[in-house]
Amino acid sequence: MANVDFKEAVVRLTYDAGLTQDGKLIKKAKTYRNVKQTATPEQLSELTSILSSFSSFPIIAAEKIETGNIQN
Repeated sequence: MANVDFKEAVVRLTYDAGLTQDGKLIKKAKTYRNVKQTATPEQLSELTSILSSFSSFPIIAAEKIETGNIQN
C-alpha cells in the first residue's frame, strides 16, 4: 500500500492588481512558505487576513498547497 510523506505546505495569495488597457484582470501572487501541515482552516483564514492587510490590492484567492513524496 502506498502512502504520501508530507514534504511542505505553502499559502499562496492572489491579488487583484487592476486592469490592463484591454480591460483584462491583472493578477499578482505572493507565496508564503513554512506552513504547518496541521494548520486548521480557521488558522489559515486568520493568517490570510493578516497577510492580505499588508497589501494595497484586494485579495481574490487564497490557497494552501501541500507537496509530498509518494512511497510504496
